[in-house]
Amino acid sequence: MSARIIDGKKIAAGIREEIRQRVLQLQEATGKVPGLAAVLIGDDPASATYVRTKTKACHEVGIASRQFTPPGDIEQADLQRLIRDLNGDPEIHGILVQLPLAKHLDERAVLETVDPRKDVDGFTFANIGRLVENQPQFVPCTPAGIIELLDREGIEIKGKHAVVVGRSEIVGKPVAFLLLHRHATVTICHSRTADLGSETRRADILVAAVGRPRLITGAMLKPGAVVIDVGINRVDGKLVGDVDFESAVRVASAITPVPGGVGPMTVAILLRNTLQAFERSLA
Repeated sequence: MSARIIDGKKIAAGIREEIRQRVLQLQEATGKVPGLAAVLIGDDPASATYVRTKTKACHEVGIASRQFTPPGDIEQADLQRLIRDLNGDPEIHGILVQLPLAKHLDERAVLETVDPRKDVDGFTFANIGRLVENQPQFVPCTPAGIIELLDREGIEIKGKHAVVVGRSEIVGKPVAFLLLHRHATVTICHSRTADLGSETRRADILVAAVGRPRLITGAMLKPGAVVIDVGINRVDGKLVGDVDFESAVRVASAITPVPGGVGPMTVAILLRNTLQAFERSLA
């Protein structure tokens, strides 16, 4: 067996085109376009790269992108004041605070300053709570992208056993709730799970999001499993996932590559969330 490769880059391109067409329709009808503010604190190279990627994607679909780059030593109060100003700006519909923040900043307090109606990352307590109650306003981008991949590949979720390896607030926990809401039976594992392989071998759908390179091998998979690899790890100058692709591809029925799998979907969903925020502002 050799797994079908799930082309996240191609699927994300299709979503971006759908967004571009909708933005054009709304612009013709209202004379306005969605606006996304990206707040990048300091000069971390990886964070700067992520923001540039998102800014470029905004431009391609017609979303107005504004970047704010306060210095790395910005005081907590000043950063929160900036975000409150963006909350009140009618031309800004989504606010992205690039994480991680500098150690002297209270990350949770910063995120909670974002108006939940503009929280296109889905990180505020208000939006997390709505997700848990299955009344979502904005869903974190990577988990939503995972569900979108499964849907667009025609992979059934209902009644399947899904195993999520990783319990982060950004990916592991939200995707577990999304799968649960779609009627999967969900097991959450993590780095301290005893006999991880015995759990992963039960998975019809495996989501690997633990941040350990090549942790999940083909021997740890159920034959025919669908494998979604969220991991982005740099090993010897090369990007690899949390799944050992070479062994897993011989066991799984479908698998996402790294890079080119989940990553492009995260950006596409951020754009879609921003569009949705704009549409709600017009109601």
